[in-house]
Amino acid sequence: MSNIAIKVENLSKAYQLGQIGTGTISRDLERWYARMRGKEDPFLRIGESNNQNTKSESDVVWSLKDINFEIEQGDAVGIIGRNGAGKSTLLKILSKVTAPTTGRISGKGRIASLLEVGTGFHPELSGRENIFLNGAILGMRKKEIQRKLEEIVNFAGIERYLDTPVKRYSSGMYVRLAFAVAAHLESEILIVDEVLAVGDAEFQKKCLGKMGEVSKGEGRTVLFVSHNIQSLQNLCNIALLLENGQLIKNDTTNKVISKYLETNAVKQKLYFENGHKETIEDFFVKLLLFAAIDQKNQIKNEFSICEEIGIRISYEIKNSEMRPTATFALCDNLGTICFMSVSNLAEYTPGIYDITAWIPKYNLV
Repeated sequence: MSNIAIKVENLSKAYQLGQIGTGTISRDLERWYARMRGKEDPFLRIGESNNQNTKSESDVVWSLKDINFEIEQGDAVGIIGRNGAGKSTLLKILSKVTAPTTGRISGKGRIASLLEVGTGFHPELSGRENIFLNGAILGMRKKEIQRKLEEIVNFAGIERYLDTPVKRYSSGMYVRLAFAVAAHLESEILIVDEVLAVGDAEFQKKCLGKMGEVSKGEGRTVLFVSHNIQSLQNLCNIALLLENGQLIKNDTTNKVISKYLETNAVKQKLYFENGHKETIEDFFVKLLLFAAIDQKNQIKNEFSICEEIGIRISYEIKNSEMRPTATFALCDNLGTICFMSVSNLAEYTPGIYDITAWIPKYNLV
């Protein structure tokens, strides 16, 4: 128990849908009466799970329901799930921004969190003043913050605007300073929501490097919410998968990501189409097979990034008057062609032929 940074037990959070403040006095009295008798809240009992795609029958929804997990000191934990799964609600509860409806959280150490653009900053104060304000909230002395000041400013790269009120900052500048403050001030637990997406690619890479350094080098605990699968794989050793407010899986990052892709039907499958088959089949070439194979010649639709992918084409040449060309294109899910392979076929005499083009491993990362 000594090295447990965060322990969550039976954590649930319920929200009331619609406008709040209409007819709630009688409801509050009923809740108070139930609590006095040691009974369950009568309105939470009929609450629904957090599914955004269904029409609500109740005006109470469970944003989180019966969440249990433990995080050890020094762990880098990724939290993934679809929009509305409860990720941000969980981080807000862990950061003590909002209170859970039921359950309890126990943890060791100070928490620095970066939840939304502007969280924890006073818009009228300058960047410098906000650095000292955040440090004071974390319980640091002024001299401690001054020692870190130069490091924070250099990381954020906004020295020119340090004495300007942060309300005049762009969202990118806001996040640069907020992350620099959260990562460099003395806290045992660093919580980062999806706000890094606001920054440019160079700064995102810099932030991921800093979070890795904080976790592996300094032994601090990092909780990171992101939809960037590759970033999660690079940074996090374990991950949590949330779906409709419930914890579906708590395991190593690769296993959780596999489960996430499986449950949300967004697996990167390979789809094949032979667009000109109707035109050419009766005259020159008949396409017999167009498939992806592994190195054991097994046809597959899913591949790891660390294995080669063979694109196998079997065809029958019916007429030697034309010289056919084998071509395949790889497209992303928006239909954009990533690359194309073209090959003039060696044999033109009538017969059945088989060719395979190999895509090197790690080529599709």
